Formats: sequence, C-alpha cells, structure tokens
Amino acid sequence: MPSEGGTTDGEVVNAAGLPQSTSSASVKGGLARSAGLISLATLASRVLGVVREIVVAALFGASTGPAMDAFNVAFRIPNLVRDLFAEGAMTAAFVPTFTRTLAARGREAAWRLGNLVINALLLVTTVLVVFGIIFAEPITRAIAGAEFAAVPGKLELTTELTRIMLPFLTTVAVAVALMGMLNSLNRFFIPSLSPAMFNVATIFCAFAVVPLMPLVGLPPIAGIAIGTLLGGVAQVVMQYPALRKEGFRYKPVLSFADPDVREILRLMGPGTLGLAAVQINVFVNTYLATTQEQGAVSWLGFAFRLMYLPIGLFGVSIAVASLPNISRQVGASDLTAVRRTVSQGIRMMLMLNVPATIGLVVLARPIVELIYERGAFVAQDTSSTAAALMYYSPGLLGYSAVKIMSPTFYSMRDARTPVIVSVLSVGVNLGLNLILVQVLGFRGLALGTAIASVFNAGVLMFMLSRRLDGLEMRAIASDFFKILAASAIMGGAAWAVFAALETWVPGAAFTLRLIRVSAAIGTAIVVLLLAARLLRLEDFDNARRRVLSRLARR
Repeated sequence: MPSEGGTTDGEVVNAAGLPQSTSSASVKGGLARSAGLISLATLASRVLGVVREIVVAALFGASTGPAMDAFNVAFRIPNLVRDLFAEGAMTAAFVPTFTRTLAARGREAAWRLGNLVINALLLVTTVLVVFGIIFAEPITRAIAGAEFAAVPGKLELTTELTRIMLPFLTTVAVAVALMGMLNSLNRFFIPSLSPAMFNVATIFCAFAVVPLMPLVGLPPIAGIAIGTLLGGVAQVVMQYPALRKEGFRYKPVLSFADPDVREILRLMGPGTLGLAAVQINVFVNTYLATTQEQGAVSWLGFAFRLMYLPIGLFGVSIAVASLPNISRQVGASDLTAVRRTVSQGIRMMLMLNVPATIGLVVLARPIVELIYERGAFVAQDTSSTAAALMYYSPGLLGYSAVKIMSPTFYSMRDARTPVIVSVLSVGVNLGLNLILVQVLGFRGLALGTAIASVFNAGVLMFMLSRRLDGLEMRAIASDFFKILAASAIMGGAAWAVFAALETWVPGAAFTLRLIRVSAAIGTAIVVLLLAARLLRLEDFDNARRRVLSRLARR
C-alpha cells in the first residue's frame, strides 16, 4: 500500500520524481487510488459540513426569521470566489503550469512560481476585499431583490455579515494555491481534508461565539460569519506544514512579468468565466429566490449543499486526481493517454453519481427530515427543502462532468471553448429560470439550474470528443444505460423499504428516522450491487471484490 504521494512498485518515475503511468490498467488503478484518498478526506469534510448545517439550521431555522436568508445572501460573494478558486479557474490554470514547471525545471523553479502566485493573489484579493467592504451596501442591494430589502432590518443585517466575511477571499485564495502545489506533487489527502477545518471552525463558533454576540452589540448570526472567516485561516494553517515538509519556503517576491505567472493569469481570466457557470447560475437563483416567500433562499441553499455532497465526494475527487495526469499527458503530446484518462474519469463519475442522483430524488424528504428537522427548522422547511433537492438532483451529473472536462481544455491551453460554452449555459439557465419560477416557484429555479448544468456538460463533452478524435463514447454510453437501469431498480427497492418501515415503525424520533433511512440506503446498496452484477458492470464488480478482499485480509 503506497503512502500518500508515494509510488507503487511497477510505476515509472520521471525526472521530477513524479509517478508516470504507462498502461490503461495503471491509469485506471492510479486514478482510483488517488480519487479514493480524495474521497475519504472529502467525506470527512462533507460529513462535518452536514453537521455544520444541522447546527446552524437548528439555531436559526429557515423561514422563522431573516437571519439565515441574510447569511446565505451575504456569503454568496465569498462563497463564489471559494468555489471558483478551490474547484475552478485557479486549479485549472495553476496546476498544469506548476506541474510543467516542476517536471521541466525542478522544485526550486516550481517553489519560486508558487511564491509569485501566492503574493499576486494576496495583493489582488486584498484590493478586492477593501473595495467590497467599502461598497458592501450597494453590492448587497444588487444581489437581493426589492422584496428582500422590504423586510425591516434584513438588508442591513446582510450588509453587516458581508463585511465580516469578505476577508475570507484572501484566506481561501492562499489555501487554494497551497492545495494546487500539493496536488501537483501527488499529495491529495491533506489538501482535500483542509476544507474540514472550515466546518470545524463554524461549528465551534456556533457554540462558543454565537452566544457572546449580543454582549458586543452584534446579532447572533454574526458568530457564524466569524466562524467562516476563521475557517479560511484554518485551511491555510493545515496545509502549510505539509508543503514545507516537501521543501517549500514562503518568500515575499512579486512579479506580474514572469512568463509562468502571465500564463496562469491568461488562463485564469477566461477560465474564471469558463468555470463560473454554476456559480453565476446560483447568483441568478439567489436574486430570483429573494422575490419568493421568506425562507426560499435558505431552502435552496440547504438543498444545494446536500446535492453538493456527492459532487464533492465523487465529481471533484475524480477531477482533482485526473488533472495532474492529464497535464503531464498533454505535455507529452500523448492524446491517446489523455482520451483514456478522461474517459475513465467520466465512467467512474457515472458509476458513482447516477445512483446518487436516483437516491436523492427517491429519498429527498426522509433525508432532509433526518438531517435538518429540529429546533427552529420546522416541517414546512423540510418539505420545501426536499422539493428543491429533488429538482436539483439531475444536475449532479452535469456538475461532476464539467469538473472533469473543463480543466482538460485548460491543460491543452484552450480557455476559449469552456468560456463560450459557459456563457451559453448561463443564458440557458437564465431563460429557463425566468420561465420556470413563474410555474414552479422556487422549485423552478432548482430545475432550471440542473438542466443548464447538463446542457453545459453535454456541449463540453461533444467539443472535447472532437478535440481528442473521440472519447470512447460507445463505452461511456453503454456504461451509462447499464448504470441507469441498475440505479432505477435500486431506487424502487429503497422507496419500497422506506414506505414499509414508515408504516411498521412510525414516529418522529431521531432514532426511528435514522432506522428507516439507514435501512432504505442499505437495501439500495445491496440491490445496486446485485443489479450491477447481473448487468455485468465491471467497475462495480471490481469495487465489490476490492472491499471483500480487504475485509478478508483484516
């Protein structure tokens, strides 16, 4: 068993000390191992994220007051930058350039590039933070609709929270630069675990800081905003020792004229727009949601974060594990290897996310009820959040596929194609939302976003297939329909078990809810594995054999 960042027997190691796989099996195995490490760390982070949401929902609810709506709107700006940097343009532009520098010129040159990028980010984000704090009120008013501002004190509270959280931009920018360097060195576990510190800090502040806020003249929800800021600092603190152990030392050097820095900025400019479709769509949803009843912003926010759990576990982990390999393969002009790696990534994503999509649709209400319904989060919040989750769920496949394909274009130094496709998808999302919100209310916003994400992924896949002279589409389509059939059987079994237990074991106690949901999910997994075996889905069989062999060894 290799250590994180190490090599296994039989791998070829290049001049920079980086493992270089040579066969389809090694690509597939290495990708699975790296994605597994990332998924494990991400699972810990996402579970803590759910705990954070439970705590915040219990304290502040969704429709019982303005606090949660105000926080969600205020956090939209720093959260946008976090998503773009952590899982978007920064990674897509920085990792390929850093990887090429590391492979061609060694670690000293790579460390210098890392320092240049960190200091550039510190300068740019500090300017943005100061600008945002000064103009927080008009920015907040532009994001929120007139109906939102009409609630007494709601806009003022949102502006105050925005000012508190804006420095999060700087901390997360530095954290992502550290993450990119560690990923380029095939160190995946620590960077993927670092977002857990954001959740830990928020949970700590919910219990330790929120009660103190009235004593200093601030609203209780400001304690959660402070937790957000501390969480960004904690992500930097967690990653720096691992990078220092690799030999990195921070130096206050800055040069926008450096060719590698200019290359990163060149890719990041259009790359930010190219990967921003999801977040721009969320902005559109936020504005339109503020025109709906109180609680709509929070219902969509809670549902989106639940839906984002499998994206983080499966889509992002596979994309992060794939990107350094793809960057090296592009650098070697090995398009056959690029095609193989992308295809394996997409098929692995489908294997995990199609069942997750069906599961979220079928068990939306009991999952939301189990996780959130307590304290100030009431039954109306449960039904509304579950409805939003059902409509968001089909977008799982689109979001995850984009996270694999967009960085591939940037690795090939093509930022133009994702930009054009993203602009088109934003237009599709806006048009759909304006229509669907009139028909389905806030639920239509979730559905419009999901459809737009699938559109974005579909067009990118078509364009990437043309660039790579094919993308093993027959194998991808075959796997998709087999997985869809297995997942449909799984969904039917899960719902049948839950409905039966709801009749046999009724009650609203947490333990009873947990029994019903756990039994439904356990049944779903067993049925999925059996159906996948009948349909001869190789990846499911390999995963089952791997788990059984490990259990046997233990």
